[in-house]
Amino acid sequence: MTTHPDAPEGLLEALDAYEAALLTNDLDALDDAFVDAPGTMRGDDRGLLVGHDAISAFRGARGGVATRTLTRVEVRPLAEDLALVVSVSRFAAGGHGLQTQLWRRTTAHDDTGPGARWRIEAAHVTGRPRAFDPTVWRAVGDPLVAPSASGPLDGRTVAVKDLYAVPGQPVGAGNPTFLREAPVETVAAPAVAALLAAGAAIRGIARTDEFAYNLTGRNEHHGTPPNAADPTRLPGGSSSGSASAVGLGTADIGIGTDTAGSVRVPASYQGLWGLRTTHGTVPREGLLPLAPSFDTVGWLTRDAETLLAALDATVPDPGTAPAPTPLVVPEELLALVDPDTAAAFSAFTRSLDDEPDRVRLADLGVPAPDELRELLRLVQAAEAVAAHGAWIAGHPGALSTVVGDRFAAAAANDPAATADAVQRLDVVRHTIRRALVGRTLVFPTVPGPAPLVSADAAALERTRTATTGLTSLASVGGLPAVSAPALTVDDAPVGVCLVGAVGTDRDLVRRARDLTTR
Repeated sequence: MTTHPDAPEGLLEALDAYEAALLTNDLDALDDAFVDAPGTMRGDDRGLLVGHDAISAFRGARGGVATRTLTRVEVRPLAEDLALVVSVSRFAAGGHGLQTQLWRRTTAHDDTGPGARWRIEAAHVTGRPRAFDPTVWRAVGDPLVAPSASGPLDGRTVAVKDLYAVPGQPVGAGNPTFLREAPVETVAAPAVAALLAAGAAIRGIARTDEFAYNLTGRNEHHGTPPNAADPTRLPGGSSSGSASAVGLGTADIGIGTDTAGSVRVPASYQGLWGLRTTHGTVPREGLLPLAPSFDTVGWLTRDAETLLAALDATVPDPGTAPAPTPLVVPEELLALVDPDTAAAFSAFTRSLDDEPDRVRLADLGVPAPDELRELLRLVQAAEAVAAHGAWIAGHPGALSTVVGDRFAAAAANDPAATADAVQRLDVVRHTIRRALVGRTLVFPTVPGPAPLVSADAAALERTRTATTGLTSLASVGGLPAVSAPALTVDDAPVGVCLVGAVGTDRDLVRRARDLTTR
């Protein structure tokens, strides 16, 4: 190991202590190794963390690092109490990494004994090369599946949510036990085949929350995919891997599913475009169901044009545009968002050439958000148990805690309340569809920015409840909805959602594009 002969006293000892804390995942020692200040920085290939609290939260959710040893250390003193350290690490499992750190000699309020201690003020980490990120991908190739024809999607790559049939691959549904037992598919799901026929190549199979029954993207089995827009926050789910792959630039199109918001939510959280198609417009054969009354095919992209291209490849353009409809803001939905999000959304609508009018859903005969959310919850739960309850019962302990608890709660729902919800669904769906004829709703996609990676289960469940209050109208109505990256709240993206009448999918994307690119 090479070191600078003039390394300041105590610096190398502090470096050794930091490496030891890394290997044992000693969170207290790691927190103490960084300068406790809002300007402290840590960066890697997933993004930049600024502030001691943000770094601590990231580290608490990371779960430790691979075993490594330092093989070379170079020190360059910059001032009496400031030094640059660049070190090379060798990993026990193979590969090398590089760490660049700015160390400052400082005194913390809890230091004991004479003198000050060396702490890290800024760090950049280059990890060992990875063949692929297993938190994002289950399987990946170059390509995994080649296009079946040439077309408008030539050169585009697709991340396929691990619920769709892909030739040569099993469907894993986000669960390792389910994956081990799943047969290898021989025929592509129609939604996947349409993209292949238009010239796109499948880059890989992307991670999903288990059985698509979650909205956070947190994954106990494989690690949580990164939020490409903000590494301190969760990616959103259940189309989490598809969203992260697109956000990170490793795929152009993410094909996902949207039952209660599983395309719209990660699109909003990661600053992407996301479209939930009109229910039943895209065939669902070859797609593992969660709740067929609400399940829809959807896509995530980095821009509106690619989203339109995916839609055109799958649902032919009729060539006739619907008549323009007025934008209206549903007051009951706007009341569900965080104050900062409401302020950002109001500024957005004021900037439009024609500021949307406000409307009360109650005046249109549409049930209140709480009623729609409960209707969605009960019917979704019943259909999820019908689809997967027998498998779950035969595989005790196979599910993660959060999803296992959700299925258990679904199975315990009151049968009378469930039967009533199932009976009412068609009537409520018709009411919502009638109310959307001749108007387009616009409102924030979600209540606020993505939750922090450090959020606990109770906080995430509260976020889920608030979020489904916003997403349930399109889900229960079986309506198209697009989330467009339009707002910034607390330095993080929040989408603006447009919901339109049946079959207005293409018009919604074009309109959202025009509203956000003026």
